[in-house]
Amino acid sequence: MDRIALFGAAGAIGGSIAAELHSKGRPYRVVGRTRKELESKFGSDPAAEIVTWNPDDPASVRAAARGIDTIFYLVGVPYWQFELHPILMRKTLEGAIAEGVQRLVLIGTVYPFGRARTERVNEDHPREPHTFKGRMRKEQEDAVLAADAAGSIRGTILRLPDFYGAGVERSFLASAFHAAIGGGRAQLIGPIDTPHEFAYVPDVGPVALALADEPRAFGRAWNMAGPGIITQRAFVERIFQEAGRKPRYIVANKTMLRALGLFNPLLREVVEMHYLFETGVIMDDSALRGLLGQVHKTSYEEGIRRTLERMKAPAIRAA
Repeated sequence: MDRIALFGAAGAIGGSIAAELHSKGRPYRVVGRTRKELESKFGSDPAAEIVTWNPDDPASVRAAARGIDTIFYLVGVPYWQFELHPILMRKTLEGAIAEGVQRLVLIGTVYPFGRARTERVNEDHPREPHTFKGRMRKEQEDAVLAADAAGSIRGTILRLPDFYGAGVERSFLASAFHAAIGGGRAQLIGPIDTPHEFAYVPDVGPVALALADEPRAFGRAWNMAGPGIITQRAFVERIFQEAGRKPRYIVANKTMLRALGLFNPLLREVVEMHYLFETGVIMDDSALRGLLGQVHKTSYEEGIRRTLERMKAPAIRAA
């Protein structure tokens, strides 16, 4: 059986892939910097092997990759330290190749495309990022594709749009879910009427695993689109409607982000990527669907309902 490791497993997408592996009875290794965090998420799953690493230490990288056939790379960095993305990717590749890992799947983003030149963006769209973060993500992708071209390791990339779901606190939709459940006002980044798309996190794991199991997937990148085009306003209003509350939100524009960024490093960095709120990148994933045959996508209505149910569940148990 293929031996799988999730590098950077503690995030939302890592949890989605782990859930898919668990449902199929496939053992897996979760790799992260902090054992306590990994144990809190995966300690109850006997199929999960917990390993800590230091991605800056070549020996630690090799130890984390030892005995593994396929790596899912999900390593995050602080939003104000995006220069680490290509650095850590190269270090991971070096360690993985040295240990004989056969395949690596990078979970990527739309950042390398830069501004969309077409209504829908497929994999042939130019990768000409005009932002620093886009360039760093492109360098990260290039490292994977170069290693594949060199015959050192098979590499592929799955690019995702913005995503949402229970426990996804880094989504800019998170405050809307919290406000809809507990009252208060959601904090949004505008403009909020731009066409957009969102992926429901539990949908990602099955697609990522199917991609890793498909030999034809390697040597290139693949786009995964959302279930349809929607605006941020419409999405947030559906959240409140499902929760039975009147929509309440405040919208920060680019000028407000700059001002708030004087005190908040995350918001300061969001300014650079504000173009994604002005001209969304709507992905075309017909190639992915042609490869896998079927890509399940939960509707926005169903995804919102399930997210609210899961977020309410801990409060109900506590009560």
